[in-house]
Amino acid sequence: MIKSEKIIISEYRSEWAEQFNALKKVLIEHLNNDIVGIEHVGSTSIPGMKAKPIIDVDLIIEENDNTMDRVISKLKELGYNHNGDQGISGRESFERVDSLTPNIGSNKKWFKHHLYVCKKENIALLNHLNFRDYLKSNQNKVIEYSNLKQNLALRFPFDIDSYIDGKTNFIIDILIKTGIKHKDIKQIESQNKLDNM
Repeated sequence: MIKSEKIIISEYRSEWAEQFNALKKVLIEHLNNDIVGIEHVGSTSIPGMKAKPIIDVDLIIEENDNTMDRVISKLKELGYNHNGDQGISGRESFERVDSLTPNIGSNKKWFKHHLYVCKKENIALLNHLNFRDYLKSNQNKVIEYSNLKQNLALRFPFDIDSYIDGKTNFIIDILIKTGIKHKDIKQIESQNKLDNM
């Protein structure tokens, strides 16, 4: 086990939606026609959900390698380093150089966020969207998932792999309910379960 930063789960904050919208505006301005959508995903996108206070953002592009190259280049100009697909085909991961990223010349410090570029219809994107949309319409599952995450953070405060592993069965159960295909479920499971890592 590699020790990670302490996992902190916060109560839902309405400012998360506002933070996403501020970031979305900047990204649209700089990426304009290269993207076909921007989605706020992950737990911070679900009203009432307890979450790590880090915004997850999926930029959506057409199935086109030239577009991906342009987006990677434009994100680098804003201060994002490209980390590759990290084992998830069709989804590229980016990290911020520092708290000024995206750097738009204003010395504005931005909130913590994870940025991904996903090809349209990619299973990683569908996973994020289906899971988010299901929870948005099932408040009892929001409470259940919030409690699960809080308990896992208490059990594994410095072990992000065990934390992720502990959430996987809950996530898989939801994704099955949303109609994700069996082969795709197996792929998602293999990317998140410790015994498959």
